[in-house]
Amino acid sequence: MVRIRCIEEVIGDVYRDEQQMRTPVHLSIGQEAAAVGVCAALRTEDVVYSGHRCHAHYFAKGGDLGAMVAELYGRETGCAAGRGGSAHLVDESAGFGASSAILGEMISVATGAAWAFAREEAPRVAVSFFGDGASEEGVFHESLNFAALHRLPVLYVCENNQYSLSSPLAARQPPGTSISGRARGYGIPAARLDGNDVAAVHAAAVTAVEHCRSGTGPYLLELDTYRWREHVGPGWDHELGGRSRSEVLSWMERCPIRRAADALRGADPDVDERIAVWEREFRAEAHAAIAAAETAPYPRVEDLLVGTYGDHGTCAG
Repeated sequence: MVRIRCIEEVIGDVYRDEQQMRTPVHLSIGQEAAAVGVCAALRTEDVVYSGHRCHAHYFAKGGDLGAMVAELYGRETGCAAGRGGSAHLVDESAGFGASSAILGEMISVATGAAWAFAREEAPRVAVSFFGDGASEEGVFHESLNFAALHRLPVLYVCENNQYSLSSPLAARQPPGTSISGRARGYGIPAARLDGNDVAAVHAAAVTAVEHCRSGTGPYLLELDTYRWREHVGPGWDHELGGRSRSEVLSWMERCPIRRAADALRGADPDVDERIAVWEREFRAEAHAAIAAAETAPYPRVEDLLVGTYGDHGTCAG
């Protein structure tokens, strides 16, 4: 969690000050416990899919920092060869299948991957991270219905950060309902819990992953959390009127890193000093990755269509 926080804070500062990353960035600052708690319960061969707010999931699953930062700069050494940007990350060696900016798209992709695992009788789990806004897309319901029907090994993880862009949950979903409740409506086991408590998230994820891997079907976790920064970009948005500064501050008091440190302090009195050392190391690591990305080559114009419709950039018709 500390590494993810430091990397994203450095990215946010450099993004704002240097104006060289020409891709939108959706930061997960404040939501780190969801990514870390879930991914710590997975195996390398399990595959994670994510949406536009994907950095934390990518790093928690073991994605390559240098390749991710180079992608933000649109360089050939990026994890998508400089063609995808912040919201389109991939690292197959780490089991990070892909992320996409299309709202809810990866819910269906993870479901399809889980169907392949089931047909191959492979002991693997597909995981889809998405926000509360994506649960309002039709693909959410279609995927859950299909997964329940075929008892697929897919774990749906909703990071309920209370907002879709600037629209609060209460303005979008009926009172007395929940995203986890909708999953139960399809016969899928589901749990809703504090997404800023990394130990609780991990314990719930272990249960959910074991359920999926056992062949008994899908599972959904609804994790209540909160993004500190604006929907897209490195700034703060409370002055724009979408949410109040007091609300942001109240969630910052529930910082997942601070809560984990408080829980550990009794058994590890040096935890604060340890975190301070990590912060220096991880910030230096992020700056080194940025320096390397800034000197990496851009993709060649001649390769513009490689990987689109046909081999070597030729259109397949």
